[in-house]
Amino acid sequence: MSGRVGDLSPRQAEALAQFRENLRDVLPSLPSQDDYFLLKWLRARCFDLPKAEAMLRKHVEVRKYMDADNIIAWEAPEVIRKYMSGGMCGYDREGSPIWYDIIGPLDAKGLLFSASKQDLLKNKFRDCELLRRECERQSQKLGKKIEMVLMVYDCEGLGLKHLWKPAVDTYGELLSMFEENYPESLKRLFIVKAPKIFPVAYNLVKHFLSEDTRKKVVVLGSNWKEVLQKYIDPEQIPVEYGGTLTDPDGDPKCPSKINYGGDVPQRYYVRDQLAQQYEHTAVVNRGSSHQVEYEILFPGCVLRWQFRSEGADVGFGVYLKTKIGERQRAGEMTEVYPNQRYNSHMVPEDGSLTCSTPGIYVLRFDNTYSYLHSKKVSYSVEVLLPDAASAQQIQKLGDRLSEVALNHSP
Repeated sequence: MSGRVGDLSPRQAEALAQFRENLRDVLPSLPSQDDYFLLKWLRARCFDLPKAEAMLRKHVEVRKYMDADNIIAWEAPEVIRKYMSGGMCGYDREGSPIWYDIIGPLDAKGLLFSASKQDLLKNKFRDCELLRRECERQSQKLGKKIEMVLMVYDCEGLGLKHLWKPAVDTYGELLSMFEENYPESLKRLFIVKAPKIFPVAYNLVKHFLSEDTRKKVVVLGSNWKEVLQKYIDPEQIPVEYGGTLTDPDGDPKCPSKINYGGDVPQRYYVRDQLAQQYEHTAVVNRGSSHQVEYEILFPGCVLRWQFRSEGADVGFGVYLKTKIGERQRAGEMTEVYPNQRYNSHMVPEDGSLTCSTPGIYVLRFDNTYSYLHSKKVSYSVEVLLPDAASAQQIQKLGDRLSEVALNHSP
């Protein structure tokens, strides 16, 4: 049995009755008390009563903390309103609201330098409440229960800048908040215009998603506009995404409903760096260099680094070794990320590199130009692997007209 209203086994029906009884003290504070709402929490925890109850009670506390009943009236800081991309636009053929997330133009670093993480989380919670209430309105309007949302992720322009660790960590928190507070609310998530780096990005965040959610992630091929129209009437799709919907002024992107983000002007910045913890520390002697080696076994992996120096600048570059098993000078290796000096004693540096060929990559901290001072460098380096399933699917898609659901590989 599916565990939905009208399709409950005797055990599930008994669990629902007991669940309602156990929650009598918090039912009045819930946004809905009907069976549809309560069953979402039970399904999310496979009808394990103690786990479902703990999940829902935590949600009650989060709703209090976020002032959920009044959150629609809350106005986010101007920088979030202007530059946090995404928006609700249209309904699918069954009446579910559609949410678009626009990844490419999103300036995650600018937002984190300009707004508090708490305001970013609160803004996303507000978006979720907006969608939940829209589902309620659609249910009343159509005379049938609408409790799920269709999402479209436009990944055009997804690049290395989006893999910045603080941004990925914050995005993970946003996903976790959605999973923990709005279970069983996602009908389907379409990925459109996915670039080659998508499998790496997906691998970084998929562990924040439940197994059920991962099954709903679908990567579309070059016929993505046709596929969207299978699920959504063209009149409900912006012209930008292959439909006929425009803003009242004829704008094909419907910016009155969907925010397309953009680079955050520095005048909004309230900080120029985020507190970082580094895994390693090294002293680079005067007139010397410090090399760190990482073996890349297959193409498509991404090297991601962060570092800071103390007291003065330091040089940094990435090289590919031409001889295995021995230390090589910079001039003997292939330079793949140009060596230059960074004022990392003033502002910590971060960066990443897509490794197009397997081999031994050397991250080299350069102090050969300093004859007087050694440099202390703190750094963290990670090798980001692509999600095997999505990498395979994207390779298969190529220009073939098809759609592929991602497996929920661990």
